[in-house]
Amino acid sequence: MTDRIKVLIVDDIPETRDHLSKLLGFEGDIEVVGVAASGADAVAQAVALRPDVVLMDINMPDMDGIAATELLAARCPTASVVMMSVQGEADYLRRSMLAGAREFLVKPFSSDELTASIRQVWTRERDKMSRFTIAAASPASGNGSHDGEPGTVVAVFSPKGGVGRTTVAVNLAVAAASLGGKKVALMDGSFQFGDVGVLLNLNPKNKSIVELAPELEAGELESLDNFLISHSSGVRVLLAPPSPEQAELVTAAHARRVIERLRADHDLVIVDCPSTFNDTTLAILDTADLVLTLLSLEITSIKNMRLFLKVAEQLGYGPEKVRLVLNRADSTLGIRVADVEHSIGRKVDHTIVSDGRSVVYALNRGVPFFLSNREAQVSQDILRLATAVAGASPANPAAAADKASSKAAAKKSLFAWR
Repeated sequence: MTDRIKVLIVDDIPETRDHLSKLLGFEGDIEVVGVAASGADAVAQAVALRPDVVLMDINMPDMDGIAATELLAARCPTASVVMMSVQGEADYLRRSMLAGAREFLVKPFSSDELTASIRQVWTRERDKMSRFTIAAASPASGNGSHDGEPGTVVAVFSPKGGVGRTTVAVNLAVAAASLGGKKVALMDGSFQFGDVGVLLNLNPKNKSIVELAPELEAGELESLDNFLISHSSGVRVLLAPPSPEQAELVTAAHARRVIERLRADHDLVIVDCPSTFNDTTLAILDTADLVLTLLSLEITSIKNMRLFLKVAEQLGYGPEKVRLVLNRADSTLGIRVADVEHSIGRKVDHTIVSDGRSVVYALNRGVPFFLSNREAQVSQDILRLATAVAGASPANPAAAADKASSKAAAKKSLFAWR
């Protein structure tokens, strides 16, 4: 059968090779074309047999699975590696992905897990090659939807957690998509504990930014469309890694590259940022054309906002880039909007009312409140904000490049303790 998935099994333990061969022998769409007892043998057999998938043990005596995977990337690039290990630590996962592995299985695993991983990596590689074929047939077609014009990137940030940042980011993207004529993407930039998927009731396996790490390390980004999930609202979503330890696989350079690709393919890109300062967050804020910075009528939120604005000034972010959004602006906590503006030394650009009933009810259902209760005042405030940012002009890429060197020096001094 031409559609059978050709698999090469690599493990230095004979019993394991035999067991895996028998397991896969029951699958009608999978064919074991060879077995290897070492990394060097695996590379030699892969070059000769051209398997679709290589099941690679990470610990072997002569050449370990990571070194063998790196060689396979150069000598047999069409083979997708599924790494196997008895150790599931984040460091093993990170090193495997950086070497080029497409999947990581922790022993012992079930036959269902094994076959599902093989089929998934094979499907991804087949889809990638089909896109290469289409691109070669029509090189001038492009992949943008707006005549090559770069879209606007909006980062939703707050220097303090608990102010509704993710809720605003999700509903802002949905509201922007409802305006019509805009291709909108939503990226969960909170790579450790992202909640975008929860708020949109999206939880697919193997569909997140971490799956792109091998391509990003290789300087490619051909599979992005495979990992964008189309929500019923029309928003295309890129989720955060499914587990916190995988966040370290996504570097600042990776985040920047993904955002630029999203910018090229969409009219508007909304990025939900974490409430912490690190290299990745700074890369997102640098890349953004507009930073919507949320605060609430709380002393701690106001204090953190004042500190952030000082940092933003040092980083070269002007008032045209950083917009202040006061969430729950009608809360009766004894602090007035005028007091907030006096404390931070800046006018609030946008306000969103408090509507705990609509917001919490929608959140627990996994439906954005803009869809479930569009007539509510909180939804109308979000719509006004979406209308404002959808018309924002993207920054000049050349001008952004000119600022990069000066910002780098500022970052180094600001975060030298890292």
